[in-house]
Amino acid sequence: MEIRVFRQDDFEEVITLWERCDLLRPWNDPEMDIERKLNHDADLFLVAEVGGEVVGSLMGGYDGHRGSAYYLGVHPEYRGRGIANALLSRLEKKLIARGCPKIHIMVREENDLVIGMYERLEYEQQDVVLLGKRLIEDQEY
Repeated sequence: MEIRVFRQDDFEEVITLWERCDLLRPWNDPEMDIERKLNHDADLFLVAEVGGEVVGSLMGGYDGHRGSAYYLGVHPEYRGRGIANALLSRLEKKLIARGCPKIHIMVREENDLVIGMYERLEYEQQDVVLLGKRLIEDQEY
């Protein structure tokens, strides 16, 4: 397995991976999300590759105060092999190198399986309420 930075030729393969991992939502345009990411800290957009196939992805960010992680997905046939852990570990190292003191990860409240995975990796649920506001409507849903 190789963990590396996303390349433009990974575009379609990553979107297909996100579909397999049920990461897509009608209100998020994955192509636009990738394009936006490539304009900001593109080196924090990681993929895991096995035998020339993209089998995992993780989109990270750092705003100077906190790090973040989005679109963590591992192909269902490759789960349980440490790929998610490897992607998170690489992102954490990149964030630490930038002086980032803490990382936040948002997980849907009902996603107990994923919450359990993060807890095994020493992530803790925080006593906060997440608020959001859409500033740009990408598409109708």
